[in-house]
Amino acid sequence: MSEKKEKYVPLVHSKLRKSFITVPKEIYKASGIVIFEKRIKSLLFTTDLAIIRNTNADSIMVVYPYTPQNSISDAIINVANVPCFIGAGGGTTQGLRSKYVAIEAELAGAYGVVVNSPMPNSDIKEISEFVDIPVIATVTSLKNDYMGKIKAGAEILNISGGRYTADLVRKIRADIGDKFPIIATGGKTGEQILETIEAGANAISYTPPSSAEVFAQMMDKYRNEDIAQ
Repeated sequence: MSEKKEKYVPLVHSKLRKSFITVPKEIYKASGIVIFEKRIKSLLFTTDLAIIRNTNADSIMVVYPYTPQNSISDAIINVANVPCFIGAGGGTTQGLRSKYVAIEAELAGAYGVVVNSPMPNSDIKEISEFVDIPVIATVTSLKNDYMGKIKAGAEILNISGGRYTADLVRKIRADIGDKFPIIATGGKTGEQILETIEAGANAISYTPPSSAEVFAQMMDKYRNEDIAQ
């Protein structure tokens, strides 16, 4: 039998947008998670509007180290051309405030809300019963009550264990079974991303370079071109 040839994929480029942020190709090995009939494999972890508008990621994860504000969420949802998952607190922001941040995010068009690991299970329950989009509960270590988060209504786990993420995913996957959806941080290299996927992650969140880093590379290129002339 003849070997199966890979399908040719035509590429169409922009004349102006040359600094497109592409996610690592290893992420495409993930199974993905289907949310509202859209298959999500990659989530770009950023609040940078310029990067959000210039990426090939399937979706955007909007979590930042400040109390959630609707003006920030609205701006990102309006700029993004892919689904957004919006942070609803969990550390300093909890209770009724998180509940209303979540419903505002849904009404603005978010595909899900993300709660940080300290969020009480009682709050997860309140939010999950109040909104019609998935609650994504973050897990940072085995000390987090991930089974309790699931029972409270979390429909997806977001595992972020630093350099131990793959090990954490592997352990949690063994506990919760094969079918419950897991998002996980993939690390900085293709090997780390593949390890996390093989451990049981269905989708990968990826932290892109900052606009400042991209711009610095562009300026270096301009300088080198000037020297060469």
